[in-house]
Amino acid sequence: MNEKERFDKMNIDELNPGQKATGFINIEGTDVMFPVTVIVGYEKGRTLLITGGVHSAEYVGIQAAIELSQEITPEVIKGKVIIAPLLNVTGFTNRTMSLVYEDQKNLNREFPGSVEGTLTEKLAATVVKELHKKADFYIDLHCGDGYETLTPYVYYPGMATDEVVQKSLEMAKCVHVPYRVKSGTASGGSYNYAASCGIPSILLERGQCGIWTEKEVLEDKEDVYRIMDTLGFSNFGIENHSFEQREVTDVRYPEVPISGCWYPRFEVGNIFKKGDLIGTIKNYFGEILYEYYADMDGVILYQVASLTVIKDGPLVAYGHIID
Repeated sequence: MNEKERFDKMNIDELNPGQKATGFINIEGTDVMFPVTVIVGYEKGRTLLITGGVHSAEYVGIQAAIELSQEITPEVIKGKVIIAPLLNVTGFTNRTMSLVYEDQKNLNREFPGSVEGTLTEKLAATVVKELHKKADFYIDLHCGDGYETLTPYVYYPGMATDEVVQKSLEMAKCVHVPYRVKSGTASGGSYNYAASCGIPSILLERGQCGIWTEKEVLEDKEDVYRIMDTLGFSNFGIENHSFEQREVTDVRYPEVPISGCWYPRFEVGNIFKKGDLIGTIKNYFGEILYEYYADMDGVILYQVASLTVIKDGPLVAYGHIID
């Protein structure tokens, strides 16, 4: 097997020390595949999983994962790195934002999935079987969706063993962002489901509105390299950041109660007080349909940036800062 050999269908377990290969993993029970790059160091070690494109319009994470798969070589790592830069391929090619094209489901709400379900459920089950179960650590790269503005932050799991939570927190502290959030769920999302199965994991949020910049991609890559150094996979020598992260708790994710035109009161990253007006939904005549008020002091992590909001869809995410 040549180091540069490309597999039509990737078998991660077939690679030997010193090899690097690219290929595809088939979603079980379908003819849909997603791309994967595997790099195996010459020295034995643990396995790091990196994914992007769980949400297919979150381009900063996708591009960062693509560049990481090009830059990382067997010579510079210990152990194995698995990179799947675009899990929701059909959503990407059909530009369906957060949703898988065929069934209009949000992949990050379907883990652990089911091989008997729709395409999204099958995709989640395949990711668990082919990627999660081979990983010792996990980094999931996200950003604001095509209609969302977002301030950079990082999630780490709260619904896992103490050991997994603490190791995930160590990973999260490597990330150069102003805020970190301890998740309160153990299923649905890829990274928190992995954590509930014993894999220290984080989800990195950087970028917004369906665009990407070289600066944001570079920041994502530097965060990944810093984590890899911390975990003993590499010695890239990325300087430790001097950023003081602030912990955010009690994060709220209110859904839109009625479709209409959305007028947010704050920008992402803004601090507000309990009782402040977060935003207003109006009809096409400019008449107020709904006003959303904050139920605590906090910070805006992300919010809908489009004029339109859709009933039962996302609106805003905010949480309380621990001083």
